[in-house]
Amino acid sequence: MSTKLPLDMLTELARTQTDKAAIRLGALQTARITSTQKLELLMQYRQDYVNQLNDLMVHGMPAAKLRNYQNFLVTLDGAIDQQRAIVAQATTRLDHGRVDWQHQKRRQSSFDTLAERVRQQEMLVQAKREQRESDERATRKFFDRAANPTL
Repeated sequence: MSTKLPLDMLTELARTQTDKAAIRLGALQTARITSTQKLELLMQYRQDYVNQLNDLMVHGMPAAKLRNYQNFLVTLDGAIDQQRAIVAQATTRLDHGRVDWQHQKRRQSSFDTLAERVRQQEMLVQAKREQRESDERATRKFFDRAANPTL
């Protein structure tokens, strides 16, 4: 019985760590989705801006305005590159979080399996004990009847 308490504590600790890893994984997934959405928004904004520039160039525009558009596109490209790096970092963190969660889940499963084995062994010991007690009662009853046939 003394092995049950520490094993239950370890199982509960593993379950808690798995739950925490799942929460972290969810947060990492949200961060990845958010960063990807920002990247897509920046890329759409750039495309809209390029389309707007092309429309203006068809009708003619001053050189200063063209330079302003081009400078803004360069700045926007820098922001897109930064956001791509953020998405890559978020993806890496998500992958690491997924590996951590899988590790914690395997660990929890191992403790659950071990706890189940201990429970089965305890049930087997209990069943043997009950069978032995039943056999002893039946033997005593048999000998009591043999010694005193009037019972």
